[in-house]
Amino acid sequence: MQRRQGRVNAGLLLLLYQISQVGLQNIPSVTLGVLALNVFLFLNPVQPLSEVCISVKEGFYRRNWQRLLLSPFHHADDWHLYYNMISMLWKGIMLEKKLKSIWFAYIIAVFSVLIGIVYMVLEFMLVKILDDPSYEMHCAVGFSGVLFALKVLNNHYNPGRVSSVLGLQIPSKYACWVELVAIHLISPGTSFAGHLSGILVGLMYTMGPLKKIMKACAGI
Repeated sequence: MQRRQGRVNAGLLLLLYQISQVGLQNIPSVTLGVLALNVFLFLNPVQPLSEVCISVKEGFYRRNWQRLLLSPFHHADDWHLYYNMISMLWKGIMLEKKLKSIWFAYIIAVFSVLIGIVYMVLEFMLVKILDDPSYEMHCAVGFSGVLFALKVLNNHYNPGRVSSVLGLQIPSKYACWVELVAIHLISPGTSFAGHLSGILVGLMYTMGPLKKIMKACAGI
């Protein structure tokens, strides 16, 4: 197994084991493709993380728009990759069967870019509200924002369920908000604005105009 930063990628090994336990034949094509792309770019990053992460400074002021495409599919380390891809595995299996592969791929593509834009807007607002220019420098990578958006969709299409968050039974429609706060408290280094961006984009799809706009653009 290849090494990253001088150590064995235990998280990657565990991820591959979990995928093998599910069975490739049981994973829908788009979900499997997303998993494969993230693993490939983890082992073969396009550029160093500092050159693919998205921030107000890099994405907006410096017009490095390619970061909107690259940042969701790069991860800080193997455990970052593991937790995101395990979440993607289960959400993808449920949602891709519900929405069908072509539309699910369309959602992934649109969400990946749009969440980065919303993230920059939120960080820019923090700069103005708090008068703190350091928020322009906050640079985010990872698929977590997309996963929060997919969680909103999954709860929308499967209402009335209960989710376990830190051992607490939470109605699914509130679970993403509880997870948002819980993850930030447990891991303060995670991107609160990035995760919040995912929830907002998910709500734009389920309760706002985004789904209609996407259908109009697709000619449906």
